[in-house]
Amino acid sequence: MLREAVANGTDVGRRAQAVMDAGQLVSDEIVIGIVADRIDQDDARKGFILDGFPRTVAQARALDEMLDERKLAIDAVLEFRVDEQRLVERIEKRARETAEAGLPVRKDDTPEVFHRRLREFRQATAAVSPYYRERGLLRQIDGMAPVDHVTDEIETLLTTRVSA
Repeated sequence: MLREAVANGTDVGRRAQAVMDAGQLVSDEIVIGIVADRIDQDDARKGFILDGFPRTVAQARALDEMLDERKLAIDAVLEFRVDEQRLVERIEKRARETAEAGLPVRKDDTPEVFHRRLREFRQATAAVSPYYRERGLLRQIDGMAPVDHVTDEIETLLTTRVSA
């Protein structure tokens, strides 16, 4: 959404670009503005899924406030339980297969970069799960299960939660 807002030249996208050009992190206020702009679009009227957001309790609270203003609420928060070593193996396999196919390999497809990013992600998001668990919204999914099983579980959780 951030890249889209910047590319589309929206007001909040221009503010985000200025911050990024200065080498700074985009503030929660700007990120929430981008999310708000996106969920206000027609194709989000029947619902939407946010992937990788919020990442901090401050963002979660800001999201709650923004949704309250729109008379909306979160139906569910999905947390995928994963095995770090198996994830590293998947990334190594993806990088190897990409290289074998003659395609460019992503610079962040290395175990070192992945471990650093995962550590940073866990530090930043550690309090978000309890925040949503306390509100009865957190649902955990085995992210290491076969894709079809994970998909079925997501569909079941969302269908059950949305129709409740």
